[in-house]
Amino acid sequence: MSQWQPGWTTTPPGQDDAVLAVAGHSVLRRGEQWLLPWSDAQRALAAESTPVYVGRWRERAVYVAELEPARLEAATDPVPLRDALLFEADVPADLLSTGYQVQQWWRDHRYCGRCGQATGPHPQERARWCAHCEIPWYPRLAPCIIVVIRHGDRMLLAQSSRAKGHYYSLIAGFVEPGETVEAAVQREVLEETGLTVTGIRYQTSQPWPFPHQLMLGFFADYAGGELNLQEDELADAGWYRPGELPPVPPQTTIAGRLIRAMAQEIAD
Repeated sequence: MSQWQPGWTTTPPGQDDAVLAVAGHSVLRRGEQWLLPWSDAQRALAAESTPVYVGRWRERAVYVAELEPARLEAATDPVPLRDALLFEADVPADLLSTGYQVQQWWRDHRYCGRCGQATGPHPQERARWCAHCEIPWYPRLAPCIIVVIRHGDRMLLAQSSRAKGHYYSLIAGFVEPGETVEAAVQREVLEETGLTVTGIRYQTSQPWPFPHQLMLGFFADYAGGELNLQEDELADAGWYRPGELPPVPPQTTIAGRLIRAMAQEIAD
């Protein structure tokens, strides 16, 4: 059984429950612990912050809440969520990803998007409920595609024009309304690189909380065209053989896993 079991309840936290503490775009870590006891966290709740149940970690009920670190009795270290997921060893990625997304959704949907009145917790589902409109507001999920393109014994890797790191990664983008994921792969590749692809085949997925993506990973084969980069998206791109790869994302990311899986496919 997984250590992480997502769930939903409107029951408030008890003294023995745990809190995933969020401060801005960071999660608060105390030593090697990513969770704080509710008995400590409740004293440091930020203004208008409400603890929200997200599930159970190692059979312990876990809530997420935004805290003010200076009000905690013992010191914590703020760790940017992206750094935690990319660089920290043995990080509980499912717990952090779910908790952060739930906290962002809870904060952003305090008011109904239709009538503007305050919403409250839905009694049965993970949703915020507008009693006036009688409609629920669920956590948002934005489907995105990410694809590694094979051309013979090479694969296409690209460097984002907006990324702060030095990694070479993959072509990715949001799925548009009314679009299949396969059509999204073809469109994003063509828009960003000028290439056409065929043989699109699904591989794996990963939630990615920046802020609420669901990444859908694909392999595809080069079909035609010359590289013509969309400059506001890509700074550089090229074809690489498995033994000659530039720095790529770690295996904690879907991009890193797809690149390594394609390298293995080419080697086989």
